[in-house]
Amino acid sequence: MTTRSIFPFLASFAAAATLLIPAPIHARPTVHSTAREARVTAAQLRASLEAYDGWLIELKQHDDIAGLATAVIADGHVAYERTLGYADVQAGTRVTPNTVFRIASLSKAFASALTGLLVDNGSLAWNTRLTDVLPFFDLSDSGATQQATVADILGQRLGLPRNTYDLQLEANIPYPQLARELDQVNLRCQVGTCYSYQNVAFSLIGDVIHARTGDFYGHEVERRLFLPLGMSTATYGLQGLENSASWARPHRHTRAGWRAFTPRETYYRVAPAAGVNASLRDMEQWLIAQMGGRPDVLPHALLRTLHTPGVATRSELYATPWRRARLKDAHYALGWRVYDYAGQTLIFHAGAVNGYRAMIGFLPEQKVGIVMLWNAGTPRPAGLFPMFLDRLLGLQARDWANLERRTRSRR
Repeated sequence: MTTRSIFPFLASFAAAATLLIPAPIHARPTVHSTAREARVTAAQLRASLEAYDGWLIELKQHDDIAGLATAVIADGHVAYERTLGYADVQAGTRVTPNTVFRIASLSKAFASALTGLLVDNGSLAWNTRLTDVLPFFDLSDSGATQQATVADILGQRLGLPRNTYDLQLEANIPYPQLARELDQVNLRCQVGTCYSYQNVAFSLIGDVIHARTGDFYGHEVERRLFLPLGMSTATYGLQGLENSASWARPHRHTRAGWRAFTPRETYYRVAPAAGVNASLRDMEQWLIAQMGGRPDVLPHALLRTLHTPGVATRSELYATPWRRARLKDAHYALGWRVYDYAGQTLIFHAGAVNGYRAMIGFLPEQKVGIVMLWNAGTPRPAGLFPMFLDRLLGLQARDWANLERRTRSRR
């Protein structure tokens, strides 16, 4: 278990917090709420980090995780970093900040960022029609086929039924075949008019990028994002994961405790949607960049585009207890979700594949973000994410992770 000291940073955070704060670089969603503009103080951040640290310890004491890595970013710096548990329980290999996890659907933001860089250099446009790039692209409605654009892929608004062909992908039907059979699925709405989450269709962006650059999608992400951001342990694919110097095995809980199992290749086949492997140190750099701290790699104007709300995602308002209690509005942007979290803009995404889960998000007005990676399918650690936000924003405390109930049951 490792923790990076937060207190030297907090002194500089306190000094920065007394300055006149410029307008955030991220576009705020068009939500019907009144966001509190006051910045959190260094004392609030310190108290929130101390509380978060305590909750993580409780989580481990309850045996609710095999292994976990998490960090908090504030004002462009790593304010807090902790790892807990094991990359491989049976081998006794502990999680470190450089242990690589699958990050599942957090991969989607890499796809949108890469696309944005190609838009900036003139290789693409957000309104580039898919039929102009992919001769095989076809939907069940000819008008929709001609209308669909690059932004419609990344904004989850192609009009297909939710998670089209995920089950077929899990049954080992090849992605190229599924991508060429989208015309066999009836649309639930016209392109651009409704939200419908996709993995197979989302990954068409990889084909678009290959067609326009002549390079493989993963190579382009590595060249334009991983390398310049210093994400030295980030890779794509199962081979990339297993070749890592330290990687977290997926685990499931049995009567005998946590047991590692062999990761599956299924969602690696849709690399833009779910193919990235990354360590905590990698994701710290990614979060700093998404929060505006690396304009040399991700310009502020591009970030504004990526984080601008698109289609409404009403289903998100009811997906979990903390969402029901805290969210006033929800949209999908380009590879990101945009929430109104109790009056604050929250840029967010979560991800899950068999044996791994991940969460990332930040409050642009507060310049604070958090990332969590763990190597089991249990959702319990996810409750700590809103608990940290609640504490930071001074909201009424709610035990979204059910830590108190777990403590009582062990007495």
